[in-house]
Amino acid sequence: MLKILARSIREYKRSSILAPLFIALEVIIECMIPFVTAKLVNNIEEGCDMPTLLRFGGIMVLLALTSLTCGALSAHFSSKASCGFAKNLRHDLFCAIQDFSFTNVDKFSTSSLVTRLTTDVGNVQMAYMMIIRTAVRSPLMLVFALFMAITVSPSVSLAFAIIIPILAVGLGLIIKNSWGIFHSVFKKYDALNNSIQENVSGMRVVKAFVREDYEIKKFSAASDDVCRDFTRAEKILALNNPLMQFCMNGLMVAVCFIGSYVIIGSRGTDLRVGELASLITYGVQILMSLMMLSMIIVMIAMSVASAKRIAEVLTEKSSIVNPESPLCEVADGSIVFDKVSFKYSESAEKYALSDIDLDIRSGETVGIIGSTGSSKTSLVQLIPRLYDASEGTVYVGGHDVREYDIKTLREEVAVVLQKNLLFSGTIKENLRWGDPDATDEELIRACKLAQADEFIQKFPDKYDTHIEQGGANVSGGQKQRLCIARALLKKPKILILDDSTSAVDTRTDALIRKAFAEEIPNTTKIIIAQRVSSVQHADKIIVMNNGRIDALGTHEELLISSPIYREVFESQTKGGEDNE
Repeated sequence: MLKILARSIREYKRSSILAPLFIALEVIIECMIPFVTAKLVNNIEEGCDMPTLLRFGGIMVLLALTSLTCGALSAHFSSKASCGFAKNLRHDLFCAIQDFSFTNVDKFSTSSLVTRLTTDVGNVQMAYMMIIRTAVRSPLMLVFALFMAITVSPSVSLAFAIIIPILAVGLGLIIKNSWGIFHSVFKKYDALNNSIQENVSGMRVVKAFVREDYEIKKFSAASDDVCRDFTRAEKILALNNPLMQFCMNGLMVAVCFIGSYVIIGSRGTDLRVGELASLITYGVQILMSLMMLSMIIVMIAMSVASAKRIAEVLTEKSSIVNPESPLCEVADGSIVFDKVSFKYSESAEKYALSDIDLDIRSGETVGIIGSTGSSKTSLVQLIPRLYDASEGTVYVGGHDVREYDIKTLREEVAVVLQKNLLFSGTIKENLRWGDPDATDEELIRACKLAQADEFIQKFPDKYDTHIEQGGANVSGGQKQRLCIARALLKKPKILILDDSTSAVDTRTDALIRKAFAEEIPNTTKIIIAQRVSSVQHADKIIVMNNGRIDALGTHEELLISSPIYREVFESQTKGGEDNE
């Protein structure tokens, strides 16, 4: 796991090395200051002259300024290293997710991936800064302060041998009891983010069904669950301060008692007042370093859970990869399904598709119809390799889709998914997702084919009209037509419309199909629809039922041979018009 995360340090290695180096220098100087102070106090006690006093003062000022400089430089480099590391880590995570297949995304869930990119990266960033800064400072301060205390007075330093184990055991128990809580809380963060994501993306549905109170209760339950866990952890961690104060006061009493005894007993020969003062300072430094060390361990405990979750994403291999010598050209838009079966995960008991045999010639228009849950979308998702077939083979242009370079294949297969999505930006910017180099004339032509130009021209800014996130400021039908135009700009050999005209009226639907037939006759067109009128003029129509092809033929043939198709047709035409 550490090796995986360390790859994201890259150009920030220098800063990651310099930060602990300056910390070490700062600690050494800080431990020297009490020693010099003790010498100064002893000299004052003996009645030193002004030049001696100024000399010691100059040394202390120089040490303080050097310590300040080292501290500032270590803070600069540690901040630069930790922020840069987090930036690289987010970049690597995002790039890894971009390579994921739908199967990989389904495995983690969207809300979990968002948590890993935000909360988990933030935790690891904080831990990294503490590791290269505080985690270096605390052990070094503990070692150097203890060494200097023993140097000053081995006998008085025995007080440390009594207090340090008490503090160490107490801190160990605090860490042990809080560790497990932090490990479990991140799964609850996923549930919290999932609640937020569902609510925000489905806000219109929530308001339409007046479910605000239900969503608030649902969010509050997830939020309260996270709050309870953190409260438990914070209650345990809050014991740090009273334990620290107890040990601090106990150490002061022990050092003063033993030190005073040594001073009086030896008449100042074994220990002097200045040295006693330095021992108190070293005691404070030792206890503070132990306390900081405990906080570091708790922070690292939190970050270990986050680091593991990040490493899971970085080590996840996409279930869909390029072959060693991929094909970089798709000959035509012909499609063949040869004994294809598919399920969404290896552990799934039921196949979404079973025994699919299908032959589509290049340039044909194929309609797919079937009830909800009949796996119409699952069928077409195998064509551009959004998923891979579990059994059998899918051929495009005469070759197994697994032989193609993934980018090449998907450039030639344009898919307008059932859930249309527009991004924030102008209409032109959204359309150019299909072709970044498309001219304004090409944009207008694609929109005319998709019957979108007419409503775009009515906007004040026309093609420069700003689209809000998710296309919130356009209607469902307008959004669908813009998505179809975007797909057409790819100039694909295969165009798949997954129920992509459900929000437009039958007249517009007919105009779109007419434009396809006249303008892109050589493109293979696959139209998934609920309305029979959307597919009845297709060269062939596939009737799906329970993940299988129930019937295949033209409109006239299916009215005779397919009870399912005939029932759908009659239910939609009895009233003299489409019911949907």
